[in-house]
Amino acid sequence: MRALKFTLSGKTAFFKKPDVNTYLYFTYGQVHKVALLGIIGAVTGLKGYGQQTAEDVFPEFYNRLHNLKVAIRPESEKGYFSKKVQTYNNSVGYASKEQGGNLIVKEQWLEFPKWTIFILLDNHPDGQLIEHHFLTKQFMYYPYLGRNDHFATIADVEIIDVVKATDINQVDTLFKKSPTIHVMSEIDSFDDSNDWKYEEFLPTALHEETNLYVMEACIFTNMSIETTDKENFYRYEDQTLYFI
Repeated sequence: MRALKFTLSGKTAFFKKPDVNTYLYFTYGQVHKVALLGIIGAVTGLKGYGQQTAEDVFPEFYNRLHNLKVAIRPESEKGYFSKKVQTYNNSVGYASKEQGGNLIVKEQWLEFPKWTIFILLDNHPDGQLIEHHFLTKQFMYYPYLGRNDHFATIADVEIIDVVKATDINQVDTLFKKSPTIHVMSEIDSFDDSNDWKYEEFLPTALHEETNLYVMEACIFTNMSIETTDKENFYRYEDQTLYFI
């Protein structure tokens, strides 16, 4: 099966969490599927949230791409990227009820994030469109890592072949936490200090009625796994990929 592979990186990223307080906004620790679909939509010229009308159930990019299968591999130590809180003044008049309309805003940003992205192209109606725009670097809109002051770099674009995985011992990408996937070191009684696991609730879809995020626990680990459901697992060279 044909897939698109590329690296996605930037100096900073801000994938805003909806659960915020007045003065501090937090970021997800990874590019999640909904944000990644937005980036793919920008590259291919699909409309985003800003062009969504009252009659639209979803923004165009999500309506067209929500069934697209993607795999995300963090290129970082144990899945973690450095985070730093940035402070700046929002002086727009409506931003604050305080005198002078000045609000001090704090945001948590990822620093120098990088991922390897895989996209299954076969059997998707927009597969050829995605392939064309990525390979020719004809980006219809500039891609960002969450917001337009976090520029995205897309590099090392290539078409690869992946095959269904049959023997699954370890996963080299993020995967959804599931009762059918067992992380073995969590079951074994002994403790291996070299084992590590990154786990975070990340958006994997949008609710139809509210357009709010559908959240699911996702894992990135070097631990061995066992699974009874091999549906979303593929092999590329010596890597096992899980497509969300």
